[in-house]
Amino acid sequence: MADKTPATVKVRLVKGLRGCQARHRLSVKALGLSKINDVRELKDSPSVRGLINQLHYLVRVES
Repeated sequence: MADKTPATVKVRLVKGLRGCQARHRLSVKALGLSKINDVRELKDSPSVRGLINQLHYLVRVES
């Protein structure tokens, strides 16, 4: 049988939000991150991947 659990991705905020665009601050908030070293485990979807790609300089993807 195939595994029915949805794929997830862990995202860690590694850089502060000071000096970044306001749109990027909102994207960080949409991912559920607020402080440096916050980690959230999110469902792996195209919308989440798009946010991660937009914030590549602020976040790190962990397995």
